[in-house]
Amino acid sequence: MSLGPLMVDVAGTELTPEDVETLRHPLVGSVILFTRNYRNPQQITALCDAIRALRTPHLLIAVDHEGGRVQRFREGFTRLPPVRLLGRRFDTDKREALTAAHQAGWLMAAELRAVGVDFSFAPCVDLDYGVSEIIGDRSFHRDPDAVGALAAAYLAGMREAGMAAVAKHFPGHGAVTADSHVALPIDRRELVDMEGDLRPYRLLIENQLAGIMVAHVEYPAVDARPASLSRRWIGEVLRGSLGFHGCVFADDLSMAGAAAFGDAAERVRLALEAGCDVLPICNDRAAVRAVLGKFESQISSPASQARLVRMRARGEPPRELEASTARQEALRMLARLSAAPPLVLTEGPP
Repeated sequence: MSLGPLMVDVAGTELTPEDVETLRHPLVGSVILFTRNYRNPQQITALCDAIRALRTPHLLIAVDHEGGRVQRFREGFTRLPPVRLLGRRFDTDKREALTAAHQAGWLMAAELRAVGVDFSFAPCVDLDYGVSEIIGDRSFHRDPDAVGALAAAYLAGMREAGMAAVAKHFPGHGAVTADSHVALPIDRRELVDMEGDLRPYRLLIENQLAGIMVAHVEYPAVDARPASLSRRWIGEVLRGSLGFHGCVFADDLSMAGAAAFGDAAERVRLALEAGCDVLPICNDRAAVRAVLGKFESQISSPASQARLVRMRARGEPPRELEASTARQEALRMLARLSAAPPLVLTEGPP
C-alpha cells in the first residue's frame, strides 16, 4: 500500500478502533501527534510502534516540536528554549550561536527519534518583524541572513540525528498581526518586497531541505488565494524560482485561515491542485471522514509519493541517548544559552 496525502491525528494515548480504521485508509499517509497523545516516553514509544504496525510501508509520524511555546512532549524530554535565544547569542557570538543551533537541532531530533517519531515541523524561519501574534520568539531573528545561517545549522543537526527538517511558514508569517489559526492574515506587500522572507529558504534549499510547510496567509498582490492553496506560490515561486524539489506540506486545513475556501473536501482539492504533497486535517475527525468518503483511493502522483517517502527517518535511532556525550554537551550548551546575562554595574549617573 502506498502512502496517501492526508495527515491525520489520533484521539489519545492509545489507538481506538476508529483511529485504526482511519489510519488504514489508503488516502492516509502520515500521523501528527499532539500533547494529548503523550504521557511519558515509554507510552509514546508504544503508540508509535502501534501506528507503525498498521501498514507496510509504515505511516509517517510527525509532531510540532520546536521548543519554547511549541513543544508537544515535555515531561521526560529536554525543555528546549525558544529559538530567539539563538538569535540573541548570534548578535554577540556568531560561532557559538551556530554551534548551539546545530546542537539544539540534533538534540530535538535525537530525542524524538528515540521514541519513534519520523520528523518534526521545524525549524520556523519566519522573520521577527515584532508584529505577529503567533510567531514572536519562535523566530530566530529579524535579519534574514541570521535566520538562514541559524536555520541551516539547526537543519544540519537534525540531519546528523537522522531526521529531515520542515521549514515553515512559507513564504513568511512574521509580517502579519493575525494568527492563521483563528483568522486569515493578509500581507499586502508586493513579491519584490518579500525577498528578505524568501532568503532563508534559498539557503536551506541549497542545503538539501527536505520539507516546507506553506502558510495560510493571503498575499493579494501575488495571488487571491492563500499561499497554501496557491499555484502561483507553490508552482511558480517555490518549485520554479526557488528550485525546491522536496515535500510541500499545507498548514492544517482545519485552521480558520483556510476555512473561507470551502468545506474540507474542497480545501483538499485546492491544496492538491496548488501542488501540496501532504494535507493535514487536525482535530476534526468529521472532516477527515468527509474527505475519505469524497475522494478516490489514489489522488497523489508518483512524484509526490517519492517526496513523502524521503521524509522517513534515516538510520538507527540514537542508542543510550540519556548518557551520550553528545547529549550532555547539548544540555550544557542549552544551560549557558538560557542563563540570564550577568549584571554589569558601572559608576556614574543613571
